[in-house]
Amino acid sequence: MKDVYPLAAVLLLQAGYNTIVVMLGAAALGAATGIVGVFAMLRRRALIADAVAHATLPGVALGFITAVALGFSGRSLPFLLTGAAITAILAALSIQWVANRTRLTEDTAIASVLATFFALGIVLLTVIQTLKTGGQAGLDIYLLGATAGMLREEAITLAVFSLIVAAIVAALFKELTLISFDADYARAHGFPVRLLDFAILALVLAVVVIGLRVVGLILIVALLITPPAAARFWTDHTGRMTMISAAIGAFSAYFGAAISAISPDTPTGAVIVLVAFSILLLSVFFGAARGIVVRGIGARRVRATP
Repeated sequence: MKDVYPLAAVLLLQAGYNTIVVMLGAAALGAATGIVGVFAMLRRRALIADAVAHATLPGVALGFITAVALGFSGRSLPFLLTGAAITAILAALSIQWVANRTRLTEDTAIASVLATFFALGIVLLTVIQTLKTGGQAGLDIYLLGATAGMLREEAITLAVFSLIVAAIVAALFKELTLISFDADYARAHGFPVRLLDFAILALVLAVVVIGLRVVGLILIVALLITPPAAARFWTDHTGRMTMISAAIGAFSAYFGAAISAISPDTPTGAVIVLVAFSILLLSVFFGAARGIVVRGIGARRVRATP
């Protein structure tokens, strides 16, 4: 993405092969995060997603150290992502254990686990700096992302992953919707609430780990939560909310990558999140279902009715 093109040309996929790969791959990730984010938000798992994302840092560091110890390159992607997945799962299990076995509330458990795992990650990164293997060069992309460096194979992986996420959510849509709004009713009627909660958490974990290299652990949570938050202002129907959220996530990633293409020194992941937040702000004011302006107009009409 070194060449600079007009924004219109970039948006119409006329800005070169690498730019097209980045934009379409980012859009696929945005759609996946938008879909999963709806149920993470409705089930009030947003903070857990944040903790899980930060908990991937020690996993990335441990993956680096393990790869070096076994004679591989420290920046071997399978080692790094496997480490990230393991510590993310451990963080999720730790949160559940603390919340269920102690008198601490879930938000306190989340905050404690998040801080502990992230601090461990910082310590491990310091240890890596002392190794005679080139230090931690390259690991910063897992903090802030490296969208502009996306490869064709990574874009295809993101597209396939997005389709898999959509298929899983479609298959479990009724059940996920039910536990999101009335878990007690679902439990009373024999639905496996714990298993469905685990499915939501598993999808969040997958999105976080897959999205690490694209937008980084600091920004992946924003991309996971902001699109569904914006979609909530446009509809009260879960199905439409899911589709709108996926569209907002895909557009934010696509448009953010396009802006980055015409301004090569701009961090793509951060721009994607800013685009998503801009859409959220517009939704807060002009959303058809819950927007401030729309509700204000409705309230004025009610008062004017004799």
